[in-house]
Amino acid sequence: MSRRIKRTQTRSDRPTDRRNGERPKTERPKSEAARSSGAPAKRESAKREPVKRTEGERPRRERFAGERDAAPRSEFGRGKGERVRAPRAEREDRRETFEPRGKRAAAAKPARFGSERSERKPVAAPPPKKPEPETAVLPTKVQTVVVTADENNMRVDRFLEARFPGLSFSHIQRIVRKGELRVDGKRADSKDRLEEGQTVRIPPLKLDAPKVAGVLSDAEQKTLDSLKAMTLYEDDDVLVLNKPAGLAVQGGSGMTRHIDQMLEVMRDAKGQKPRLVHRIDRETSGCLLIAKTRFAATHLTGAFRHRSARKVYWALVAGVPKPKQGRISTYLAKDEGEDDTIMRVAAHGDEGASHAVTYYAVVEASANKLAWVSLKPVTGRTHQLRAHMAHIGHPIVGDPKYFNIENWSLPGGLQNRLHLLARRIVIPHPRGGVIDATAPLPPHMLQSWNLLGLEHDRFDPIENAPEE
Repeated sequence: MSRRIKRTQTRSDRPTDRRNGERPKTERPKSEAARSSGAPAKRESAKREPVKRTEGERPRRERFAGERDAAPRSEFGRGKGERVRAPRAEREDRRETFEPRGKRAAAAKPARFGSERSERKPVAAPPPKKPEPETAVLPTKVQTVVVTADENNMRVDRFLEARFPGLSFSHIQRIVRKGELRVDGKRADSKDRLEEGQTVRIPPLKLDAPKVAGVLSDAEQKTLDSLKAMTLYEDDDVLVLNKPAGLAVQGGSGMTRHIDQMLEVMRDAKGQKPRLVHRIDRETSGCLLIAKTRFAATHLTGAFRHRSARKVYWALVAGVPKPKQGRISTYLAKDEGEDDTIMRVAAHGDEGASHAVTYYAVVEASANKLAWVSLKPVTGRTHQLRAHMAHIGHPIVGDPKYFNIENWSLPGGLQNRLHLLARRIVIPHPRGGVIDATAPLPPHMLQSWNLLGLEHDRFDPIENAPEE
């Protein structure tokens, strides 16, 4: 077995042309030369002949260089598809103002991106939905409040109305009647007066949500128009309405429409509505005084309490009172039945009895069967005028509760409705001056006056009497 020995070349044995950086020239095999017989001449490793090109063709390197010069550059000195090295001084400045990658990412992008973004139109966000006003009742917890100086000498029911504008009159009467409302730990009546510093325990209430100020509905607008049609006098503090007969002042069981409810459409931006200062019976028409502000309510109720308010009523009564002018002074107590409440003349000292005083004067008589009477109540008891006229034997025509004359027939043509009008009210204005409002005869009373030949512009001894 022969052993093949491989001879390695030393550095000195290598060809000199290899050492000089040139490739050794070798002869190609015949088979390879035959395959490339149609190819160009042999390539030389040391020098290459320049390639001849046509006139319109330019070298590849020169063509790319020209495109680089023509290409637009961005603010970073770089065009599309190329990288240009900035001058040395500029490179030095960039090193000094180097920022971390996070900040550079937040910096402005090349101009081409900015121009594209500026051309995009912003998409408008959908308008926010308006919150719908709550119509459900708002429950409250048991709370204890302290009477402030502004609320001193305020009635319990007025106090609750002022604290909770959405609280209904019937709800106030119910919690007071059940004893759920306590003043200094004791039961209280709705007419009791509060004193500054007293504590009032208020049970859970059901409040009607205050109306959100906005555009009135058709029904609310009609209600507001009705109030405007009733208005006898109005300013920023006071409103005097000519209440029609049959419209209640406050709500009760089964009552859906009344003055207190109609005043809801006059709530201001703070959620407060005008307040009732006094009341007249449902079937009585005429002047009804209303305070539009808390300031006015305090002063007007004080005027009624100190008897500085002057009220004049007109009535048509059965028979002719004798003497034609007089004073009625009795004690009245309330008899509450299941369906109705009637005031009876009581003796001094009876439980629940209150003193009541009324002045009267006959203005004109009709055949000694009917008389037009002017009345001036000094006190303000429930049904005071109706009970007093029945007490002296001359009940008011059309009174379903107190007309007690047997075998008495209503003259033909007269309507069997209560003939009582709150004719005039004179009271000091809260900001100075005097409020003086007069209501006209309602339709059913005007009809009776015309049928009986009564002159409604005759001299009224009560209305023209000097103040006491």
